[in-house]
Amino acid sequence: MQETKPPFNRWLVVAGAVLIQLALGAIYAWSVFTALLTDPAGPYAFSVSEAAWVFSTGLATFAIVMVLAGRWLPRIGPRPLAVAGGLLLGAGYVLAGLFGSGFWGQLVFIGLIGGAGIGLGYVVPIAVGVKWFPDRKGLITGLAVAGFGFGATIWVKLAGSWFGGLLNTVSLAGLPGVQSVFLIYGVIFAVLVLLGSTVMVNPPEGYRPAGWVPPAPSDGNMHGATDYSAREMLRTPQFYVLWTVFMCSALAGLMVIYCIKLFGIDALQHHGILDAGAITGTAMAWYAIFNGIGRIAWGSVSDRIGRKHAIMLMTLLQGAIMLMTYHVFITFGMQHGFVVAAALIGFNFGGNFALFPAATADYFGNRNVGTNYGWVFTAYGIAGIAGPLLAGYFKDAAQGAAIPVVWMTPFVIAAVACLFATAIIAFSGRPTRAPQMLAQEG
Repeated sequence: MQETKPPFNRWLVVAGAVLIQLALGAIYAWSVFTALLTDPAGPYAFSVSEAAWVFSTGLATFAIVMVLAGRWLPRIGPRPLAVAGGLLLGAGYVLAGLFGSGFWGQLVFIGLIGGAGIGLGYVVPIAVGVKWFPDRKGLITGLAVAGFGFGATIWVKLAGSWFGGLLNTVSLAGLPGVQSVFLIYGVIFAVLVLLGSTVMVNPPEGYRPAGWVPPAPSDGNMHGATDYSAREMLRTPQFYVLWTVFMCSALAGLMVIYCIKLFGIDALQHHGILDAGAITGTAMAWYAIFNGIGRIAWGSVSDRIGRKHAIMLMTLLQGAIMLMTYHVFITFGMQHGFVVAAALIGFNFGGNFALFPAATADYFGNRNVGTNYGWVFTAYGIAGIAGPLLAGYFKDAAQGAAIPVVWMTPFVIAAVACLFATAIIAFSGRPTRAPQMLAQEG
């Protein structure tokens, strides 16, 4: 392969990726709005399940549109796709601010339009980053999506507590606090993505980092050297293993993102802690911070111990922490234990977004990683529906009772899913048959 000098420092791509992901992390800030949305005496009075449906619709739309974005990426290029995603995300939040006074308005504007914007933009930094950094795929996919977690911290704290909290201090055009914040955030999100998109360009043909030599073949395949099309990938058992493990692992983190404030208030008040609202806000922030740290840390670890072993370790730890959240972290540690549990769950959940795109590139090649990871990412969409609705179902079944034990069943189910993921990834490996062999067998 002929070396070609890049047009700019490749680390600028990482900086642009972080700016984009800061905005796309908006969906993970949803829990800061749930208490106000579900307040029976407030202007919205959503049920817990209705608030979950807005969040789940955003996650599912995000995943579905990402498949389409992966297919469009080679045709229209990364920069136009990122711009379209930023404009759509911003428009969704602005419209929710102006017209989202009811459940259906928020479902359409936040869930469908905003979720579609995230789906269009999300695939771009990953696909571009892997091509610029074939030598550090785990670390770079972690860095490229770290802003998603860190962004959620900013949006949670800005809405809830920084400078008095926008939810408490801002009312634009007479709109309630939630809608006013949506309006402000929509403008900010669009600007951030537009700025980051300026460096979202593919490296020149023939590019490889100075001094880097592609690794020799191992396990019958080279890491990312054999390129599978999406159709070829979908004919391998390894795709379905990755998909299932991703779905099981993501279910736990997405469930906690949705219910952390509602669950935390119930559990902490049950133990006589009066400032439960403030503590849950802190827990949400630390969840988001460690979500971002986990993306970088797990990506870096996987470059050293391998993607398979990193995924096994991550899902095993997540399952154990989900089982221990109430009876260990909260019962004995009270408010500090709750914050620690939230941080650890966020740390492991963040690892999914470094490990699975890198594993997709390892298994099925670098060239089509945007399209192929879009298909793997549909697992996240299923988890985004199942996790929050699982928590919402059991909470609504309690008919308003603030009994923390009602949350234990969904936590146990999520923990078992993570442990199941550990078991099946342990018996998997990279594809050993070339794409042309799969075609001949068909």
